[in-house]
Amino acid sequence: MKTQPEVPTPDQNKSSRRRFVGTLSAASATVMVHSSVAKAEEQVELRLAVIGAGGRGTGAINDSLTANAGVKLVAAADLYRNKCMNLRSAMTRRHPDKVDLPDARIYEGLDGYKHILDDPDIDVVLLTTSPGFRPYHLLEAAQAGKHVFAEKPTCVDPAGYRICLQADALARKNGTAIVTGTQYRRQTNYVGAIEQIRAGAIGDIVGAMTRYCSNGIWYRGRQEGMSDAEYQLYNWMHFIWLSGDQICEQAVHNIDVMNWVMDGPPETAYGSGGRFTRPEDSEMWDNMAIDYEYPGGRLVSFMCRQIPNTQSDNGNVIYGTAGTCYIAAGNGGSRITDRSGKEIWRMEGSIGEAYQQEHKDLIDSIRNGQPIVELKQTADSSLTAVMGRLAAYTGQRVTWEFVTEKSQLDLFPKNLSWDADMPEPRFAIPGETKLI
Repeated sequence: MKTQPEVPTPDQNKSSRRRFVGTLSAASATVMVHSSVAKAEEQVELRLAVIGAGGRGTGAINDSLTANAGVKLVAAADLYRNKCMNLRSAMTRRHPDKVDLPDARIYEGLDGYKHILDDPDIDVVLLTTSPGFRPYHLLEAAQAGKHVFAEKPTCVDPAGYRICLQADALARKNGTAIVTGTQYRRQTNYVGAIEQIRAGAIGDIVGAMTRYCSNGIWYRGRQEGMSDAEYQLYNWMHFIWLSGDQICEQAVHNIDVMNWVMDGPPETAYGSGGRFTRPEDSEMWDNMAIDYEYPGGRLVSFMCRQIPNTQSDNGNVIYGTAGTCYIAAGNGGSRITDRSGKEIWRMEGSIGEAYQQEHKDLIDSIRNGQPIVELKQTADSSLTAVMGRLAAYTGQRVTWEFVTEKSQLDLFPKNLSWDADMPEPRFAIPGETKLI
């Protein structure tokens, strides 16, 4: 079995149907002007496949099938075949007319996803595996000419970030879409709050506070007969090369909101954290606190935590010279107060609708000939999370220049196979862990 994901050369033998769908995806004035072409777009059924058939993959394909007409689930891949079977059963119950997934198009193992990327009749792939694989899958999907939905985060180290930039550039060149699972960028109260901030409702931005504090996260114990590699893949959240720790895998949502508010990534990160409650073989910390400094001396105080029996807090506060904007997580809504504390604006929003909207936007962009490519913004936010993790892990101040231009950190195993031996798990210790 092949080990580390390979980067293939582009497939030159596309089917006539694949070429037709690709033509519809090219951004051109002709597509937008001629109604006959628009009608042809509506008649083309887009064929979807899922790579990573766990809870997030099942949720993502359900959102796409719910939000879109003229789409069909035709293939699935996962490390474990039974997950694909479970996904098929769930989607067949919910969307019986939108599923055509025979056993022959269910793939398993580390290389199963390649069958999907090699299939010229598959138009859109949903990348929902553990995050460590995301950069490689993104680039290979772009090289295969696929439209992509990619879950966050899109990278867990600087090496993966650079691969994401290659994929973003190639998708733009090819005229293929890459939409990412940030959710909040398509939630009405988040969009409304950012519009209010841009319009000057709180004056000039001075700084912000964002928290993603929760009670805990799942842990899967090692099963008898598992190799080191299989166990880490099975219990992926607790190994940094696969999850990037909580700050990357989960709290990147709030970090992305801060980059959105600040109109770009921070210049520096400085922070700390530690672990009190993690299982012995987990590499994760259970709390981090990072100060991010954005251009103009604007400071963002960030905190994430997963500790049982602690008080949860998840949301964002943006401070301005004329007021304050509060953007709550989930369905909590947004509001703005002036300096006296008087509420001057409020908007509700549904995260469930946002989950579906990102999939509708993806399919609509393909059909209208203006494919969305937003990978770089999510890669920037993912690397901002990595930057904070590195600052906490090492006890050093870390700069955006360092992580984008100088860091050589590459966490993905060079010879990964199902039966591989892996280094003994080891969590970071500031002062001992080096900044690479």
